[in-house]
Amino acid sequence: MGQLNQTTSHRFILLGLSSSPHLQVMFFLLFLIIYFMTISGNFLLIVIVRMNPTLHSPMYFFLTNLSIIDICLSSSIAPVILRTTLAKDKSISLLGCASQIFFSLSLGATECLILAVMAYDRFAAICRPLHYNTIMNKTVCFYMAAVPWSAGFINSLVQVTLTFQLPFCKCHSINHYFCEIPAFIRMSCGDTFLNELSLFIAAGIIGMCSFLLTLTSYLHIISTILKITSSQGRQKSFSTCASHLTVVSLYYGTIMFMHLHPRSASSAEQDRVVTILYTVVTPMLNPIIYSVRNKDIKEAIRKAIGNEA
Repeated sequence: MGQLNQTTSHRFILLGLSSSPHLQVMFFLLFLIIYFMTISGNFLLIVIVRMNPTLHSPMYFFLTNLSIIDICLSSSIAPVILRTTLAKDKSISLLGCASQIFFSLSLGATECLILAVMAYDRFAAICRPLHYNTIMNKTVCFYMAAVPWSAGFINSLVQVTLTFQLPFCKCHSINHYFCEIPAFIRMSCGDTFLNELSLFIAAGIIGMCSFLLTLTSYLHIISTILKITSSQGRQKSFSTCASHLTVVSLYYGTIMFMHLHPRSASSAEQDRVVTILYTVVTPMLNPIIYSVRNKDIKEAIRKAIGNEA
């Protein structure tokens, strides 16, 4: 208990992205712009969907959830990057690290599951169009959104609780721009087998279930689209899921690259770059992708601009 109490008084040093003053200024401005675009883009998408009754469908209900996740995920990471990039004091308290890990981990898992749910929604719309309203009724949509949020937060609570019961007696410098569980496992001088096992199981269940549901949904979608005789019908069907497919490819592509590429001396630097893509850049790109590739949202934005003019 004494060791645990001593641990809670520790502060940790985030080494950040660079020690060069010129690069630090450049990174600060870059991440400030990205963060502003993420917040404004996702907030605008939420407002557009809520203001247009024609967009009050399951697809846009889940899209609103995705935008909320992106806003919160970016807000759990970007402000810390901005503070530690220019500040002389790059330390962060144990409570601050625990809070950041809790929210970033839970929101990341929730986004992974929500993307799988959105794939199933597209499957129901394209492969079961006559029964779509029955399959995706309001009650089903509520639970399909509530389960990912609940699973994400429960998993994060378990992981954070297990991690911060460990004694930290090694170097307290974190070679990253934000707090993450693997860094704390490496800093621990206790038995970390249970922590590593729980991380592996959670990643396997959440990641593989999401990936398999998404893959299965799109295999059925592609099969159904190929059976459509009209080229115009095929194009219309594919356009309804093109935006989601782009987002899924970007999200899963970066995660799979980070976890499957061969480890080398430069892997830590590669991991930081790839992590930036799906924790900071992807939340900014999601509303842009949906706005550019979705004709309903483009039409709603045109109407909103036309009414204001």
